[in-house]
Amino acid sequence: MAKVGIVGSTGRVGNLLIDALVDDTELPLGAVHVFGELTREFPSNVLVTNSMETLLENCDVVIDFSAPEATQELCEAALKNPTPLVIATTGFTEHQQNLMLEASKEMPVLYASNMSAGIALLKQLVEQVSRTLTDFDIEIVEQHHRHKVDSPSGTALTLGEFAAKGRGLELSDVRISGRDGQIGARSKDEIAVMALRGGDIVGRHTVGFYNDGEFLELNHTATSRETFSKGAIRAAKWLITQEKPGLYSINDCLGI
Repeated sequence: MAKVGIVGSTGRVGNLLIDALVDDTELPLGAVHVFGELTREFPSNVLVTNSMETLLENCDVVIDFSAPEATQELCEAALKNPTPLVIATTGFTEHQQNLMLEASKEMPVLYASNMSAGIALLKQLVEQVSRTLTDFDIEIVEQHHRHKVDSPSGTALTLGEFAAKGRGLELSDVRISGRDGQIGARSKDEIAVMALRGGDIVGRHTVGFYNDGEFLELNHTATSRETFSKGAIRAAKWLITQEKPGLYSINDCLGI
């Protein structure tokens, strides 16, 4: 029976993953990676380690909800011991992104900035609307809890990439993340990606298409972090059936 390893086990979603996988008969928890001291107890049959190499030796697929530095360490170790990876960490540097791409040449890697099925569908809707409503201005706003450390969210940037794709543009060429002072009128192609932080908001993303006399807004709201943990488990169960290396998305997993 295949077993799963967890990186980011002390985080909010990491704890939800552990709770769900301890009793999972299809893909049980086999190992967890921790930094520092333990913050909870684990069953005796679950390996607890601070070594990525040991983690990989004791599981058949890894789910990673951690920090960019930890994901980097995971990918470096996986290049020596190829293991399917489900990665949901955000805020990567260019080097870390390239390292994940290198890993995907040696093993199946599923990367998603958001493991929600709703976001997977929203990305496609955003691209379609962007391509169709070419005269509409595009503005993206994301809201998260006060503890989120990266901004804008990886999900907001992904939505921005799909919006830009619908117009035949590169997000890096047209994205702005703030307006202040006498900046002049909005340009036609710019795509704003704005971030709000406060309270315990799990996650809310709005992609707005604005024109004279009308506007259309596409919204997604996550009301529980279990949305992300359940999505990651679904992705892991799918990924271990993939025989070829490659960089997969949550849309591949869902078949949409």
